[in-house]
Parts: sequence; C-alpha cells; structure tokens
Amino acid sequence: MRTVSARSLAALLGDEPLPRPAYRSLADGIRRLVCDGRVLVGTRLPSERTLTTELGLSRTTVGAALDALREDGYIVTRRGSGSVVALPSRAGAVAVSDAGLIPSAVPPDVIDLTYAALPAAPGITAAYERALHELPRHLATSGYNPQGLPEAREALAAWFAGRGLPTDPNQVIVTSGAHSGLSSVLRARLEPGDRVVLESPTYPNAIVGVRRSAFRPVSVSMTPSGWDADSLEVALRQGGARLAYLIPDFQNPTGLLMDLGTRLQVADALSRTRAEALVDETFVELGLDERPPVPFAAVAERTTTLGSAAKAWWGGLRVGWVRAPLDQVGPVLEARHSLDLGTAVLEQLVLADLLAQGAPLLDERRREARARRDAMVVALRRHVPDWHFSVPAGGLNLWCELPVARGDQLAHVAERAGVRLARGAQFGVAGGMARFVRVPFCVPADEADEVGRRLAEAWQLALGAPATADVRAPLIA
Repeated sequence: MRTVSARSLAALLGDEPLPRPAYRSLADGIRRLVCDGRVLVGTRLPSERTLTTELGLSRTTVGAALDALREDGYIVTRRGSGSVVALPSRAGAVAVSDAGLIPSAVPPDVIDLTYAALPAAPGITAAYERALHELPRHLATSGYNPQGLPEAREALAAWFAGRGLPTDPNQVIVTSGAHSGLSSVLRARLEPGDRVVLESPTYPNAIVGVRRSAFRPVSVSMTPSGWDADSLEVALRQGGARLAYLIPDFQNPTGLLMDLGTRLQVADALSRTRAEALVDETFVELGLDERPPVPFAAVAERTTTLGSAAKAWWGGLRVGWVRAPLDQVGPVLEARHSLDLGTAVLEQLVLADLLAQGAPLLDERRREARARRDAMVVALRRHVPDWHFSVPAGGLNLWCELPVARGDQLAHVAERAGVRLARGAQFGVAGGMARFVRVPFCVPADEADEVGRRLAEAWQLALGAPATADVRAPLIA
C-alpha cells in the first residue's frame, strides 16, 4: 500500500497559516491534494499523532479534519491500515481504480490504455474555486457566447503570443474540446466529397470525423523520423486536397516532433499546392525533453490551429479552441452553430485562470509525465523486450512495433490479461498497422511495471490466438 509521510504531506499543504476554522481548512487542503492527484487514491495517511506533531496543530483539530474527510468520502478507515485516501462514491457515474477515474464500462480490474490522458493536474481544484468567484458577474447575461468569453480569448491570444505567434483575440474561437473545433473547421472549409490529407498513422477520431462528414481522407505515410515534405506535396497534388490535417507537436500516436526546417519545407509544399494546414496542437505543452519550435502558423500564416485543455490539464475540462485567419472566423462560427451554441462559461473561466498561472503548473505537469514515461519505458523493455519503440521527447504515447503482425489479436485478448488496448489499425487512414500498438504512459510510475507484466501476458495470448474479424474498436482519446 502507498503511504505518504507527515513531512511530505506538510510540504504539499504548504506553510501558509490555516484560516479559521483550522480543521475545515486542513480538510479542504487535503481534499484538494486528492482531487489534484498529488495524493493518490489508496494512499495511507499518517497517524493523527504524527500529523499533529508535523503540522503544529492540536490533536483535536487534526482529528476533526480527518472526521470531515471521512464524512465527505475522501478517506476510509480500515482496520490495520489507518486512514486511506478514497473518492466519494457516486453510483453509476464512474468506477475507481488505482489508475484513476475510468469509464464504468471498464471492469475495475482492467487497466484502460485507450485513453492518452493524465489525471487532473495540480491546481485544477483551486482554479475551479477561483472561477466560481468570477461566475456571478456572468449570471445576469444569457450565457451564450458562440465565439467565447472575451477573457478566455484574450488569455489564449496572449498564450499564442508568448509562444512566438502574435494573435488577435478576434482570431480565437473557444470550443467544447478540440474535436468540436475540428468538426467546425471541416464543415466551414470543405464541401461533401472534398479530400483531406492526413498523416498515417494519426489520431483515429480525426479519421472518423473526416469520413462521417462525407469528406474523403487521403493518406500520407509518416517515416520513422517524421514528415516527408515531398510525399506530402505529391499527396496534395494527386488528391486535389485543399486541406491537410497535421499534428507536428508530439504527433499522436508516434510522439514525433517536427523540427523548424521541416516546418518550413512543409509550409512551402502547402504554398505550392495552394493548400492550407489544419494543425492539431493538443500535445504542444507536453514537451518532456524538448520544447517545440515556433507554432506551425508562424511559418504558414494561413494555418488554422486546434488546441485543447484536455492533455495539459485535464480531460474533464471540456474546453478547446480554434485560432483561424480573421477571414475564416465567421465561416467557422456559422458551421459551429450546427454542433452547439457555445462553451460552458465556468470552464472558460477555469481555462483563463490556468493560462494566467503560467509556467509553474505546466512545469509540474511535465515532471509528472516524464516520470510516468520513464517508468513505462523501463517496464516495456523488461517485460516485452521484442517490442520496438523510440522514446518520444514529449506527448503521452509510446508507439510500439510488434515483432509479428498480431496487433488485432493483441487488442482482442488483452482484457483477459487485465488491460484494454486500441488496435493499431484504428490509427491508420487506410487500416493496416497490424504490427503496431499504442501504449500511453499515463498510469502512475509505480504501476508501470504491472502494466508491462499484463502486456507481456496479453502478448503471449495473442501469439496463440486465431485470427478474428470480430475486434471491438474502443473509444480513443
């Protein structure tokens, strides 16, 4: 069982004096640590006596705080184990596992690797609390703002400018996630039957979004080192595509990063073919060993950029954005009306708050992701040494090449070994990819070895499994 020492808990709580009543402030502080994922579910807390000594509080205060947490469902008391961190039970909402919150359709003893997403970043709870203080001044309005709250758009414009891309807030549209932005841009820019160039492999929901909107995907293969501008130009010319969907920053699923020279070459290829880029920056803030160069839109000004709060901060913060050339903002807004009428006000206020917090929150996020990545790399090299992958400089995924093409079988039998996987074929524009599997490094570092063990067991099952056409395609994020 995990434990946290009284000294470590005191450091996480900080040295600010506790507002009165002290027991409630202490309980709220521990609750935030749990909600932010800094104290994990299943962790045993220090005893009342050691907490009293370390925090310099009375035993009555500490006891009352623990009682309040127990009543609210944030700790449970187990004989022989003391106070153990939990989450409030909400029937029918989610199932809780040591890997975090996962959809209730996943059995509790199965580790879900179909989602490349971390638990909520430290600071999320506090950001929501501050946003709630700002909410009342918006309650006298209708709440509808199709382009987004001015303060959210201004915060995003400043964030782009800080990365070397001057941006007018009027270029920004706040959406209900990056996928909503993708659908809006596709509908605004294309007519049914038009072609769109996509990298292969790429984000499966982009492939689905293109096809279900009656557009025609055209594949351009990723090389082991990344993007080939000449191949992209050929695909654009032969397919007559006017738009290319690209993920240059820690590409999903490969984790590759497009360097500045390649960005310039790709921009030239787009210019020569009179095509434009639709760039997905979902993972841009998760540079673990290397930060991305200037945004792609800084080298190709007609680029439309998608972004999201899901990967950097939390998947439950359903806020995304579109940065578009000014002449494209109107068409995107018009197309958006067929999907929704705006983004939740509270979540936009949370986003603006998180952007204002700046580097410290994101630096901590990167440290956490780096530790999880390094642990998963060690686990895979230990348990499935014949799987080959490159260690990405950022993002949240390992793109693993299998020694034989049994990826479909692996996904089919994986749950028997206690792990759920997406098929490699889901990442291919034209299918295939049976030699590949995506392994997100999103579980806590101390659980990575167990993931590796389960994957090894699943792989042995897959090697003996018959070919099957009945392979479930799980939802992927």
